[in-house]
Amino acid sequence: MSIEVRDLRFGYGSGEVLRGVSFTAKSGELTSILGPNGVGKSTLFRCLLGLLKGYAGSIAVDGEDTRRLTAAKLARRVAYIPQSHYPSFNYSVFNMVLMGTTSQISLLSSPGEAQRAAAQAALERVGVAHLRDKGYTHISGGERQLVLIARALVQNARVLVLDEPTANLDYGNQIRVMEQLRLLTGEGYTVIQSTHNPEQAFLFSHSVVAMKEGRVLAEGPPARVVTEELMAALYGAEIRVASLYGDRVRVCVPRSVAEG
Repeated sequence: MSIEVRDLRFGYGSGEVLRGVSFTAKSGELTSILGPNGVGKSTLFRCLLGLLKGYAGSIAVDGEDTRRLTAAKLARRVAYIPQSHYPSFNYSVFNMVLMGTTSQISLLSSPGEAQRAAAQAALERVGVAHLRDKGYTHISGGERQLVLIARALVQNARVLVLDEPTANLDYGNQIRVMEQLRLLTGEGYTVIQSTHNPEQAFLFSHSVVAMKEGRVLAEGPPARVVTEELMAALYGAEIRVASLYGDRVRVCVPRSVAEG
C-alpha cells in the first residue's frame, strides 16, 4: 500500500508551511523525511493523517484520495505512532496495545477474543510479550516505543507513520526500534518516519526525502541524497560525509573535526 503526495501546500494564516511537497512512499519500504526543525515535517504528517483538511494538492493511499475517506476508513489504512510518551494512567502494556483495536469494533462494544489475540500476537512480533502485564510507564523509553508500534499493528493498517520515533532514546534502543521498523517493511508495510539524523536515514531507509523551508530539496535512495552538498544545504553547516564498508555506511561529521 503506497502513499503518493503531489504538490502539497498548506499554511497557517498568511504563512505557507508546505510549498509544493511531492514524494512517493512505496509498499515494503521505509521512507525517511529528513530535515532540521521547522521545515514542515509535523505539518506534513498532520495532513497525511487527515488532521489538517485545508491543503492544496493531493494525498492518495493506494490510488485513492484521502479526502474521500472517513476518519475510520483512513485509520484502517494509516496508523500513527507518536514519540514515546506517558499517559495519564499507568495502563498495562497489554491494554495499551489493545487500545489499537478500537477502529475494528463499534463505539459501545468492548474488545473480544479476536482483538485480545491480535494484541498478544503484536506484542510477540515486536519482541516485548514478556512485558505484557507491566505498567506502561514503568518500562524503558525504547520498550514504550516498541509497545506503541505493536498498538499500531493491531489497527491492521498497512501504512505506519512515525514522528521521530527514536527521539530521546539511548543508542541501543534507537537501533532496536529502527531494526524492528526495517523488519516490518519486509512484511510489506509502508513505513514513513521523520528524523533529524542523516546517518540513521542512510542506514535503515530505502528512500530519503530531504526537506527545508517547506520544500523537497531531494528525494531518492540514501546514497544519492545523503551527500556533503545536501547536508550543508539542509543544516547550514560545513559537514564531511565519509563512506565506510564500501559505501554501506555514511558518517556525517563537522568539517572542522574531520580536517582537524
